[in-house]
Amino acid sequence: MSHVGVRSANRPPPDSELVAIADFVCADTINSEEAWSTARYCLMDSLACAMLALKFPECTKLLGPVVPGAEMAAGPRVPGTGYALDPVQAAFNLGVLIRFLDFNDTWLAAEWGHPSDNLGAILPVAEWVSRRRQSEGGEPLRVRDVLAAMIKAHEIQGVLALENSFNQVGLDHVLLVRVASTAVVTRLLGGDHGQVIDAVSNAWIDGGALRTYRHAPNTGSRKSWAAGDACRRAVTLGLMTLQGEMGYPSALSAKVWGFYDVLFGGRPFSFQREYGSYVMENVLFKISFPAEFHAQTAVECALQLYPAVKDRVDDIERIVIETQEAGVRIIDKTGPLDNYADRDHCLQYMVAVPLIFGELTASSYEDAIAADPRIDRLRECMEVRENEQFTRDYFDPEKRGIGNAVQVFFEDGTHTPRVEVSYPIGHRRRRAEGIPVLQEKFEGAVTDHFAPAQADAILDACADAERLARMPVEQFVTLWVQG
Repeated sequence: MSHVGVRSANRPPPDSELVAIADFVCADTINSEEAWSTARYCLMDSLACAMLALKFPECTKLLGPVVPGAEMAAGPRVPGTGYALDPVQAAFNLGVLIRFLDFNDTWLAAEWGHPSDNLGAILPVAEWVSRRRQSEGGEPLRVRDVLAAMIKAHEIQGVLALENSFNQVGLDHVLLVRVASTAVVTRLLGGDHGQVIDAVSNAWIDGGALRTYRHAPNTGSRKSWAAGDACRRAVTLGLMTLQGEMGYPSALSAKVWGFYDVLFGGRPFSFQREYGSYVMENVLFKISFPAEFHAQTAVECALQLYPAVKDRVDDIERIVIETQEAGVRIIDKTGPLDNYADRDHCLQYMVAVPLIFGELTASSYEDAIAADPRIDRLRECMEVRENEQFTRDYFDPEKRGIGNAVQVFFEDGTHTPRVEVSYPIGHRRRRAEGIPVLQEKFEGAVTDHFAPAQADAILDACADAERLARMPVEQFVTLWVQG
């Protein structure tokens, strides 16, 4: 490694990539009504995912203060629980809840990820800031401020992901959650343009978590709390910056020591578009089942085939699955599946379960269901292929397809039709069909977790877009506090 050219101590101007993020975060204009509307549904869906996750002990054991008793009476509350924590740990808690079941929204491009993960940092900080403002005689933050921060965090994470593949250099997509959340949280905390740059520079200097925990043979539960960890770090960096901690202007571009040279093969980021509202408008909702998004349409195919297969499972000879290149690379998995996290990132498992049971739910990944020997038998019968058209549609910014096709062949020589689905129900092209199902998911999660009167109050508040936007943040969060 050469050190030539890095001796000068002259501090350069901030990297243009840092400036662009700060320009966007500090601007006040979001002109897309579609983005505002979608953000409300995203808020509802993310909190629905959090309520559903509270059913699982493997999730709830992660919640609460870092050490027993270290709660904060006036701190932000964790929706669905009785916890009041410091903003940093509250961000971890909510980030874990939103992400735990792999059921929140998704963004697919050169890099993928889950932009609603950022709500884990945004909502607790917004509540905390709003309370402090009111205690000092100021105006509260409103839910509209939360929605604005969500739109911007979605955009930062998603635009960075469009043409920059972090997974190909072994880094996990949660680093984009840390960067996006750091930017919007620093602004919510009152940071100015320069402070946003400083905070984001530190977020890049943190590097990135390795993807080890998302892939065989090490797939594990860390993938369910990694986004919460990114949210926690983002809030920490924002708070430190507001306390005067310095930034690093060439955090990305510095020769030898910058992010590009150390972790990105010396390549600067490539950008398809400027920051706006494209990502929130095009975000993909996981509505019908918790499954890694590259498999969503494969599950829809399997459910369509279930009536023709359910009585002939033992007669299946072969199953052909066609998917995108990313699906082959990420979730085509053979061999033993040791845990929940292993199973919900296995394409073959996510197709086998609905072919056998006619459903795929969060419980489908638990040991009791996985022990059914028919699942592994069907997995052994499966052949996964890349469909090059699916791959082209996946990268087409006008289509953003996530195609899969499934066909089942029986031992007697007969076969099912080949079923193909190009766009999952959570896709922008299926919004009219998908939003009523999203609302059902939300209503079911809320009414199942809360007593009727509290559930009705939450549903009533979220049903009126204008009233919700005007609601003070702490009033909104109070609706979600479990006594």
